[in-house]
Amino acid sequence: MATVQSLLTAEQYATLPDLDGHHELVRGEIVYMNMPSFRHGRICAKIARLLGYYVDLNDLGHILSNDSGVITQRNPDTVRGADVAFYSYAIVPKGTDPRMYAPKPPELVFEVKSRDDRWSKIHEKVAEYLKVGVRTVWVVDPETETGAVHHAERPVQSLTREAVLRFPDLLGDFELPVAKIFE
Repeated sequence: MATVQSLLTAEQYATLPDLDGHHELVRGEIVYMNMPSFRHGRICAKIARLLGYYVDLNDLGHILSNDSGVITQRNPDTVRGADVAFYSYAIVPKGTDPRMYAPKPPELVFEVKSRDDRWSKIHEKVAEYLKVGVRTVWVVDPETETGAVHHAERPVQSLTREAVLRFPDLLGDFELPVAKIFE
């Protein structure tokens, strides 16, 4: 007799005991992935540190890293792990930390391409973030040392190593030279 496996909700996923490996919840099912490389982790940490310094200095919100969960779909649920995310205090008020996932998506997400990532999967993830309300998603490609800025209502903006990343509608005068994240 075959057993029927039920799909997990985001809340069930968040309360699972520690699972081995790196994973996300995709349409109710746990999907395992390879652990990111040293360079991936270093770039994510650099982005979080540079962005976090500015956000803290200007008292703007929260910076999350380490694949903190973002609910991108319900019924069946999908929880993606953002490499770096920015939540303003308008989304998650100062002094509060949701016990599981934030009630709304972040305004800004950074995804750093891992060595084993397929572009089709990255584009799927970007589309999910934008559909759920993330205003801006920046995909970083360590191999080419470039990036692509995605918005829901604007064309994709490609950035070379020589470009300066800006988010004036989210972060005022914050500027990040693209080359700096690869140093």
